[in-house]
Amino acid sequence: MSLDTGIYLERSRMHQLLEQAVQNPLVTVVAGAGYGKTYAVYSFAQTQRYHTVWMQLSERDNNQERFWENFIQAMTFINTERAAQLRAIGFPETKRQFDWCISSIDGGRLSHKKYMFVYDDFHLLREKAVLEFLEHFFNIPFPNITFVIISRIKPAINTVNFFAHRLLAQITEEDLRFSPEEMIDYFQRQGITLPPEAAMDLYQDTEGWIFALQLAGLSLKEGNKVADYGRASMRADMFTLIDERIFSSISQDLQKYLITLSLIEHWPLSLLTELAPDQNLIQEMERIGSFIRYDIYLNAYRIHHLLLEYLHRHQQRLSEHEKQGVYTKAAQWCAANNLKIDAISYYEKARSYTELLQLVYTFPLALSDHVAEFLLPILDRAPPEVYAQNATAYILYTRILFILGKFEACTQKLTEIIQHFESLPPSQFNYRVLYGCYNNLGFVGLISCLYTHRYDFAPHFEKGHYYYILSGHELHGPVTIMNLGSYACWFGSTEKADLEQYLQAVSATVSDLSTSMNGCAYGMEDLIRAELAYFKGDIPNAERFVYQALYKAQSRKQYEIETRAIFYLLRIHIYRGHYDTIQELFKRLEAQREIREYGNRYTLLDIVSGWFYIQIGQQDRTARWLTEDLEEGDAHSLMYAMEILVQAKYYLAGKNYSRVLDTLYKQRGSYGLECFLFGKIERAILEAICRYHTGALVEAIRCLEDAYRLALPHALNMPFIEQGLHMGLLIGAAMKVSWSSIPRDWLEKIRRYASAYGKQLISVAAQYQHTNAGPLPEALSPREQGVLLSLSQGLTREQIARDAALSLNTIKNTISCLYRKLGAVNRADAIRIAIATGLLQGETVRGYAQGPSRSS
Repeated sequence: MSLDTGIYLERSRMHQLLEQAVQNPLVTVVAGAGYGKTYAVYSFAQTQRYHTVWMQLSERDNNQERFWENFIQAMTFINTERAAQLRAIGFPETKRQFDWCISSIDGGRLSHKKYMFVYDDFHLLREKAVLEFLEHFFNIPFPNITFVIISRIKPAINTVNFFAHRLLAQITEEDLRFSPEEMIDYFQRQGITLPPEAAMDLYQDTEGWIFALQLAGLSLKEGNKVADYGRASMRADMFTLIDERIFSSISQDLQKYLITLSLIEHWPLSLLTELAPDQNLIQEMERIGSFIRYDIYLNAYRIHHLLLEYLHRHQQRLSEHEKQGVYTKAAQWCAANNLKIDAISYYEKARSYTELLQLVYTFPLALSDHVAEFLLPILDRAPPEVYAQNATAYILYTRILFILGKFEACTQKLTEIIQHFESLPPSQFNYRVLYGCYNNLGFVGLISCLYTHRYDFAPHFEKGHYYYILSGHELHGPVTIMNLGSYACWFGSTEKADLEQYLQAVSATVSDLSTSMNGCAYGMEDLIRAELAYFKGDIPNAERFVYQALYKAQSRKQYEIETRAIFYLLRIHIYRGHYDTIQELFKRLEAQREIREYGNRYTLLDIVSGWFYIQIGQQDRTARWLTEDLEEGDAHSLMYAMEILVQAKYYLAGKNYSRVLDTLYKQRGSYGLECFLFGKIERAILEAICRYHTGALVEAIRCLEDAYRLALPHALNMPFIEQGLHMGLLIGAAMKVSWSSIPRDWLEKIRRYASAYGKQLISVAAQYQHTNAGPLPEALSPREQGVLLSLSQGLTREQIARDAALSLNTIKNTISCLYRKLGAVNRADAIRIAIATGLLQGETVRGYAQGPSRSS
């Protein structure tokens, strides 16, 4: 017989309540089990013109990576392109990622539609990071999105802001209860007529609790008398009632099939079809009615949670072999649908560790901390035979220790594994283990040399290459893509001998590593040498090496090396004032945003473009996440030093000197500026500039001396030159004191080059502004036009006054009027705006700003 009780009749009263509620940006539907919360919202959504994004939450969503996969799966139903972008961004642990997510979700694509984002079973969420993401997400003022939370308890997020501004609608148990009239209507639709007195008794017992009325209807349809269906007695024996009224009425085959399905969390039709021994079972399942229904928003079947709990209690009827078969099929389906965290969980339950390890190797080489923390206990729980049968288990386990910063434990474990397998008889399996473990040991040395100043990592990669040849194994996929840090040169020492050892070790490493890991790090040596040459101011060699790095990186899909090479080409052509080349380079950078295999592209491309915009005075175009406080999670980012450097430059451009110092010194991490030689120099220079601008001249010169001492052994002059006019002012002050330890000839040389660089920067900035010109400024008088031309030619106010036969005060007043009309704050700004609006010809400025020669 059909068990469809018709419980979910169209309730016009609830529809009216929800229709009024969704006029607010946030709606909470909170009630205990069995009140029909989900179907009330579902039924309402089907009658509206909203585009609904439905996310069914579970206990597993307390894992950030799994939650993100679930979130992306929900977003796929409205925009597959946006979902792919969200997958590339990853779970937003930091402000930058959150901003990217919001940009991807909105992005101008949703503006013409009305959306309802539903989060069902919200009470299951406990993970702080997930709750914080959703809380921030809900607080974004999307004009066309209403968020609906369905929960058994009050949501664990802060809704005070919504409540204070009357932007929160709350649907409660009292709202969801059936009224006496709805109860009578419900029974009449099933052909059940109750005497008025019996109806009132039943309503008083059930208090309008929907689940109680549902089971009462089943009983009454079978000819039973109205019994006690009060909430207390119902909840005390609900599973017995389910057994008697529902489960005993279906076939044995369907009973077993439903118990089988209770092993998995989500019930998409394609997976249910795979798991069904007979396709007729799905049709029979649908006849259960309101307890199991197809959800068009999830594109999957949903089961009433009480029936699901009942099924969980009967899973012992399945053999271990049957359970493992279900878990294996579920894992395969999840892997095929990019639900990798769920797939890994199911593979573990199925004890299919080979497939689990193969899936993990589709992740990037630098796993996120959360994925690493998720995988480590799985590998700890794995039985010994997993390691005996899978060489990758050893390699992955030690790589995870390394990613989590457990360098000592990782080194100790790798040493133990290597000693053990080198003592065994030769075999392909043993070679595979040794190949991976030696490479891991090499990576530990390559990264930790930043602190240890030991450069003995190359022999580990050499042994890895040796065993790679013997193993005959080829790597493919994301693990072959090298992840760089803030600087290509992972070097922190001022000793010349150390640098030479480091370069020799890198040279030996890249050859072995790029061969044994299918191109990984190909071009890295050239990039390191290009970076070093650039910081030395050796522009011809920097350019030569950077093009070699770019060519090699492109040939083997080493995307980060390619981006960094383009970054240094940008800096080289700013130095030369070649704006046309800079434009072409920027186009190449933007094209990289479309490379889906490039996992870290958003972070690195934002940093590179932010550096450029700040350098040319367009700091307002910097990605927002770089302009706000970096979060705790950023302290472990390989790009952390570059992030804080760009943020400090942003604050410097805005003359917020205290924020510059806070950024440089308060936010330190595992890979902060203080770890890299280049970072130490750039930090000291920025501090010196800030001290100078705040009037602390002694401290400013001391910081400049610190930077000079750090830079001197390797002649690293470019960090000073790139500060342009700032450096000219600072050095001018340093040359006026007698006690500075910096040689005067060095100061004069740096001031000369910094001045020339500053003029090239003005030229590039002006040409950039010209291609993005705004409204024309107020008309200039002939005198103002003449003064503007003189300023563009580099003349001082005194020189202009002398040439024009005017007083110095007259020239000062003319310049003030000129700045006011142009909306400029200084000479460079005035020239930039004048070129952009056609008041000056670009050639005039270029003649003024020839800058350093190409061979300098």
